[in-house]
Amino acid sequence: MSQALIDQARGVMEGNDRGTYTVPTHGLYPFQWNWDSALSALGFSHFDMDRAWVEIETLMTHQWDDGMVPHIIFHEPDDGYFPGPDVWQTGRDVPTTGITQPAVAGFALRKLYDRTEDKAVARERLAKLLPKVHAWHKWFYRDRDPKSTGLVAIIHPWESGRDNSVDWDEGLDAVPIEGVAPFTRRDTTHANPDHRPSDEQYKCYVWLVEYFRGLGWDNAKLHDASPFCLVDPGFNGILIRSCDDVAELAEFLGESSMASEARKMAAYGRSALESLWNPALGQYTCYNRAAGHLQDTPTIGGLLAAFAHVPHGRAEALSRRIALLAERCGYLVPSHDPADGAFDSLRYWRGPTWLIVNYLIAEGLSRSGQGGMAQRILADSLKLIQKSGFAEYYDPNSGEPCGGGDFTWTAAMVIEILKNQKVPA
Repeated sequence: MSQALIDQARGVMEGNDRGTYTVPTHGLYPFQWNWDSALSALGFSHFDMDRAWVEIETLMTHQWDDGMVPHIIFHEPDDGYFPGPDVWQTGRDVPTTGITQPAVAGFALRKLYDRTEDKAVARERLAKLLPKVHAWHKWFYRDRDPKSTGLVAIIHPWESGRDNSVDWDEGLDAVPIEGVAPFTRRDTTHANPDHRPSDEQYKCYVWLVEYFRGLGWDNAKLHDASPFCLVDPGFNGILIRSCDDVAELAEFLGESSMASEARKMAAYGRSALESLWNPALGQYTCYNRAAGHLQDTPTIGGLLAAFAHVPHGRAEALSRRIALLAERCGYLVPSHDPADGAFDSLRYWRGPTWLIVNYLIAEGLSRSGQGGMAQRILADSLKLIQKSGFAEYYDPNSGEPCGGGDFTWTAAMVIEILKNQKVPA
């Protein structure tokens, strides 16, 4: 069964391969997405190591001069997605968006380096990529943490990767949508509208894009100018972990200065992450920087912080929190607490289970001594695949497939789990 699933997953990845980059799925997402690519590289690394390196090399080729790595790269024209390059207008030779996504590439590079048998080749490729990833991390702490708190903020829900999470409802309430240019959504022609963000949320998304475009995509200004400014524990946890991995990789390359900088960023971020601990919920929660207070939204973002290798006591508490969620749904880990009134089992990040987040949470918990819960999460992930195929995400109660089908990073996570984590199918 395991090999059969691996073969099927490989077929999905190859079907979405465009040569030097992958698309998440045909139709719904026809371009290269930032954290999708980095996580997809993990899947490639088990059957085509060169292709795995190429995936991240292509992504980092489109890094901006200030260090930011955009969340979408529009390699080829496709009018099946909105908003496209004509809306973003970032002025790049190869069009990109003007916002970023979770910095998982550093973690992916560490996995690729460890798995490449020819370390001379690995070091050569790493020497070109690592300074770019490190520059991206420094950009985060410079332009998204201008007051040096140790925690970076997102200025658009799409940056989080959890587009319509309940975490963003309060922040989006502060976004004025008057004057948004009329638009036609494309996503609801490819997927069930009941599975997608609402029209009102889309108006906020587009308003922010138009507003930032009016500021010339100047990252030195956008953080302070944005009415939406949220500190996401999961987003920060991924950045912290990637800084850890960059530090270790820099040591391998003999880049002691880079290693020292990365280690300091990780240590400061990990310490600051504790300010997001919500004792009432037993997990981390988002801080609304624009409003100046810690939120109480019980989402998966606060569990994803486990990826940063949090203190042992925190990891234990997060495991207990996930065990409680397991009593409230059929398949771990729901993206929102099923006991909360805002839970929606079918709508994108307001309830459904996602394999990529399951993998990252499990990876973090395993490193923090919570191997039992990590295995439970991964086992549920494989049950979902066997029940419903390689969907974008799943109803955590019924296991129903939701969103796009034949999804690249879902397939990549299946390969990663079965080949690396050794979870029985």
